[in-house]
Amino acid sequence: MELYYTFSVLIVLTSLFAYFNHRFLKLPATIGIMIIALVCSVALVALGKFVPHLFDDAKNLVRDADLEESLMGAMLNFLLFAGAIHIKFSDLKNQKKYVITFSTVSVIISTFVVGGLMFYILQALNIGIPFIQCLLFGALISPTDPIAVLGILKKAGVPKAIETKIAGESLFNDGVAVVMFVSILNLAKSQNMDFSLGEVSWLIVKEAVGGGILGAALGWTASRAMKKIDDYKLEVLITLSIVMGGYLLAKKLHVSPPIAMVVAGIFIGNYARTYVMSDITKDYVDKFWELLDEIMNAILFMLIGFELLIIENLNDYWVAGIIAILVVLFARFVSIWAPSRIVPLIDRLDKKSTTILVWGGLRGGVSVALAMSIDSELNKELILSITYFVVVFSIIVQGLTIGKLTGAKKNIKA
Repeated sequence: MELYYTFSVLIVLTSLFAYFNHRFLKLPATIGIMIIALVCSVALVALGKFVPHLFDDAKNLVRDADLEESLMGAMLNFLLFAGAIHIKFSDLKNQKKYVITFSTVSVIISTFVVGGLMFYILQALNIGIPFIQCLLFGALISPTDPIAVLGILKKAGVPKAIETKIAGESLFNDGVAVVMFVSILNLAKSQNMDFSLGEVSWLIVKEAVGGGILGAALGWTASRAMKKIDDYKLEVLITLSIVMGGYLLAKKLHVSPPIAMVVAGIFIGNYARTYVMSDITKDYVDKFWELLDEIMNAILFMLIGFELLIIENLNDYWVAGIIAILVVLFARFVSIWAPSRIVPLIDRLDKKSTTILVWGGLRGGVSVALAMSIDSELNKELILSITYFVVVFSIIVQGLTIGKLTGAKKNIKA
């Protein structure tokens, strides 16, 4: 009953916020809902001095929702699959060199640039923390968030080639980022600096490649099953079972669930749509996953706004948070610019393309969820606070302005 109560309240609040945004703010749904949630959070903090039980109830609701578990354990897989089924394989194939490079090399570069700069900056601010913990922040903030990217870029008017680069990168970088984060987190816990780079590299390869193989197997098996029937209700149910059953199987096999969902989604969205599904099935599958995508996105961004309620001492770190925004943007620039200069497989990007790729690299709920999973003794409050500053800036400021950078589309080198 507790779970039903929490979910019911979240749905009601999300629908109210979405309605208010649609009627009055008229912002992109996810951004508008998050802004309203932020405003409500600030109001609840202020009212908490006079009506303590109201603030406590709201705080408990957010804690019960458990963003870390609900996002990393459930929502992310649905949202990745929903986004992937709309990615055309031909577009992804054309940009595969960039997608592979940005989802691996760029994430690693950004992690070390952010970690190194924040180590010295925090020392200058008299908030010195160990380098390994700064590296931990670099690992969780470096990957672009597929949920934020797919939810905002598709409505921003970004040129197709650039959109595919950013969307493809965000879909695939979770496998690398999460393994890097977990490896650094374990290192930070043990304080043992004798770790094997080869061991971490093998773990990344196993998670990523294993997840890709599992995703392809799920997509192929589901497609074969759907080919033998013509029942849109059952075929929609099969796609749902891919995500729910596939996640459990990926966890059991110790491979990356996000990458498995992405590959399965691309397989279903391209092979099954072209050779298996009838027109009516395509229509129902598209509408089902589009609706599920919109609902989950709305709930997630509302939760991000309300996370403000459970972050203690956020005001103590506002200077570090603002500086972290600039550091993350600089690291994003280096991680995009450097590979296009040193990796021989990809062409150099012009200034306009680089600007859009840097500004379009949005951070979102995945970073917040990873920050919340850090142990308290590893300066969790500091890392979570500056992560929150970066995510809020990324979604609201970058998300609302990315479309304005695409004015000179014809001059953009794809």
